[in-house]
Amino acid sequence: MAKLTYTFLASLDGYINDAEGGFDWAVPDEEVLGYINDAERDVGTFLYGRKMYEMMIGWETDPTAAEQSPGSADFAEIWQSKEKIVFSSTLDAVSTRNTRIEREFDPELVRALKEEATQDLNISGADLAAAAWRADLVDECHLFVAPVLVGGGQKLFPEGIRRSLELVDVHRFKNGMAHLHYRVGK
Repeated sequence: MAKLTYTFLASLDGYINDAEGGFDWAVPDEEVLGYINDAERDVGTFLYGRKMYEMMIGWETDPTAAEQSPGSADFAEIWQSKEKIVFSSTLDAVSTRNTRIEREFDPELVRALKEEATQDLNISGADLAAAAWRADLVDECHLFVAPVLVGGGQKLFPEGIRRSLELVDVHRFKNGMAHLHYRVGK
């Protein structure tokens, strides 16, 4: 069975964006981006909420995104080649290849995807991931922690969720970021 992995860049105090919605403090450098790219190559399907999907579509629709650096070009190629499912009741249409819309989050659909998939799935978007956490669907976490305290914003993890996590690996980057890989206890 494929795993569902929650992957996010976050501040040390546990936020995915700051109180103004900014996340420029979490932009990965080439070393971090290369590490992310290596991990994302093994993902078969990305699960997104509407807001996260709309933030990510530039990797296919905006050529300047890929032109930023070699790592950015690599990520754009990886992202474009993967299946993407957007969970949204308000999105009218998608503007990227290999993408479909599901009108509501259905835990049974995600369970079936995990059972049928030959590659792991990745979930992004705080609200969507919160639903997956509540349905006990998340198997692993890949957290890229930036060396910054932002003091508020959108939390990395939903309130009211309690899970045991087993540390699988830690990787330190030259820019001060750290990658924490956890397996979720059941």
